[in-house]
Amino acid sequence: MKTIASKTIAFNGKFFGAAPTGVHKVAEQLVAATDALIAGQAGSGLDCTLVVRDRVEIPRYRNISCVRESRWVRRIHRIAWEQCYLPLARRRDFILNLCNLGPLLHRDSATMIHDAQVYSAPESYSLPFRLWYKSLYFFIGKRHKIIFTVSEFSKAELVRYGIANADKIVVVHNGCDHVLQVQPDARQVAALSLKPRRYVLALANTQKHKNVGILLKAFASAQLSDVELVLFGNATQADFEGLGHVVPPNVRFTGRISDAELVGLMTHAGALAFPSLTEGFGLPPLEAMALGCPVIAAPLGALPEVCGKAVLYADPFDADAWRMNILAVLNDESVRQSLISAGRRQAGGFTWRQAARSMFETVKAVSG
Repeated sequence: MKTIASKTIAFNGKFFGAAPTGVHKVAEQLVAATDALIAGQAGSGLDCTLVVRDRVEIPRYRNISCVRESRWVRRIHRIAWEQCYLPLARRRDFILNLCNLGPLLHRDSATMIHDAQVYSAPESYSLPFRLWYKSLYFFIGKRHKIIFTVSEFSKAELVRYGIANADKIVVVHNGCDHVLQVQPDARQVAALSLKPRRYVLALANTQKHKNVGILLKAFASAQLSDVELVLFGNATQADFEGLGHVVPPNVRFTGRISDAELVGLMTHAGALAFPSLTEGFGLPPLEAMALGCPVIAAPLGALPEVCGKAVLYADPFDADAWRMNILAVLNDESVRQSLISAGRRQAGGFTWRQAARSMFETVKAVSG
């Protein structure tokens, strides 16, 4: 089979300058891991360029060149830039798209589609968003040479919904070792007057499939009245109440916080609760486990694949099950220590270097 070793691999850097999301975090880590990979023997033959649309600050890479667009190009709408300008400007390159979407006109491409939740959890997205993503997924799955995804569960979902054939989809698990390089910032712990190991972390996300409502019900119990639920992220108390949720008085909202502040919260938390009804991967549980924070999760989506036997699982529709598991983790030291040890072992199997190597072994084997 021919290889593309002599062809430039152009990263679609549209995510730099966009609002931070979990998908964008994965893309940033994969680019950084590729940069490190090129420096070693495993990266021989890779010629990589990062194409950035916006004039934003990006990390300094030693082995990946960066192309910043001119002022007139930056005036092009983000969608038009990706769908029209990028495939024309990089027509001789192999374009690697890491954030679900990519240019339809460029067949010599690979795209990482993280999940199929616009199909499996439609109530979590607006109608225009669903229609746009579904239409692009259909053509990307047929036209691009490789479809990467982040779990065997997501691969099965992409096949199930007809996005791509199984023989075109390659699973590249996320890494989680980036959190070990972050210096913890405990300011949020102090600002919210939190007692170490007497609070539980969870995402502040109102999307229905994130299922945070079950945690609000659990924390309304008198048995958890002296434990705080700390929700990190953009959603506010008003957002949840606007959707009909009752927010107990022992729930705190951090708003958007830095990675260092999140690491600080995870380091001192009693547990991370992750009740999602579906996930393409589920990075926060692995991040927590890597930091020695016990995890309680729903046994759905990719979470059993990613978390293995290193977490406590709770019925996503049973508030009492969450209450009992939370109390077990917070009050039983043997349970806590067992989860910490198992979690660190589980998280140790997911590294960004491994992810980058797997991705580029696949890319190099594709005919040009």
